[in-house]
Amino acid sequence: MSATLIATVVALVLGHLAPALAAALRQYGWFGDWLRWLDSHLSEGGLWRSRWGIVVALLPPLLAVALFQYALQAPLLGLGGLLFGVAVLFYSWGPRDLDVDVEAVASSQDPQTRRDAAVSLLGASNDAPVDGGAMIEAVFRSALRRWFGVLLWFLLLGPFGALLYRLAALAAESEAAQALPMETRAGARVLLAILDWPASQLMTLALALVGNFDTVLGAWRDNGGASFSLDGRFLGAVARASVRTELAEEAADYADDVGGPPPVIAGDLPELRDAMSLVWRSLLVWMAVLALFVIAGWVN
Repeated sequence: MSATLIATVVALVLGHLAPALAAALRQYGWFGDWLRWLDSHLSEGGLWRSRWGIVVALLPPLLAVALFQYALQAPLLGLGGLLFGVAVLFYSWGPRDLDVDVEAVASSQDPQTRRDAAVSLLGASNDAPVDGGAMIEAVFRSALRRWFGVLLWFLLLGPFGALLYRLAALAAESEAAQALPMETRAGARVLLAILDWPASQLMTLALALVGNFDTVLGAWRDNGGASFSLDGRFLGAVARASVRTELAEEAADYADDVGGPPPVIAGDLPELRDAMSLVWRSLLVWMAVLALFVIAGWVN
C-alpha cells in the first residue's frame, strides 16, 4: 500500500512539473494501430466482431504488464515493482493536464476561444456545449477519466489496473474506437461503464465529505446513484448540485462582508474554478484515506 501511495504522488508531481515529458510519453497511437490490425486480420463472424471482442484487443498488452508486475514484485526489495508502477501510472494518467484545460475555458474572453478551449476539455467536436452546467459536468467527467478511474484501478490491481482503465477508455471513446466493429465498440463501452461505476460512487462520497453532504446525497439518490445502473448520470447531477451550493454559500459570505453581490468579471466562469476546487479537494480525500491505510499498516 505504501508503494501505491508513493507511485501516486510521484506520478502527480511529475505530471505537473514536467508537462512536456508527460505529453511526449503519453502517446497511444500504437493502440489504434493494434486495433486496426486486428480488424483487418480477424475474420467476419468470429469473437472479434462480438461484444467480447474487446477482450482480444486488451489481452496481449495487459498480459505483458501483468507478467512484468509479477516478476518485479520481489527483486531489490520491491524497488523494481515500485518504479514499474510509477512508470505505468504516469503513462496511464491524463493524458492532458486537467488544470490547464479548465483554466483555458474559465479565462477565455470571447465565445470562439472559449469554444475551442471547451473542445480540448471535452475531447469532443466543435459543437460541444459551453454553458456553465454542461462544463461543470465536463470537469467532473474529465476528472473521472483522467484521474480517479485510473487511480482507483491502480489501487486495486496495480499497474495492470491502471493500464486496463486507460485502454478501455481509449477503446470506448477515442479516435482509436473508430477502428472497432460496432459490437466490439459496444462491448468496450460496457467495460468502461463497469470500471467507471465504483470510481464515480467513491467520487460522490468524497464530494459529500468536502462539500454539502445533504445536497450531494439528495442529488445522488434522485439521479439513480443508489441503483446498479451503469449510465453514471448521477455524477453529473451531484457535480452541478455541489457547485451550485458552493457558489450560493460564497455569494452569501461575500454579501455579509461587503453588503452586496460579488462582481462579475467579463469572460469569467466561477462555476469552473469552483468545480476544479471540488475535484482537487476530492482527490485530497482519496489520498488522505490511502495515507491512513499506509499508517495503519505500519502501526500493525
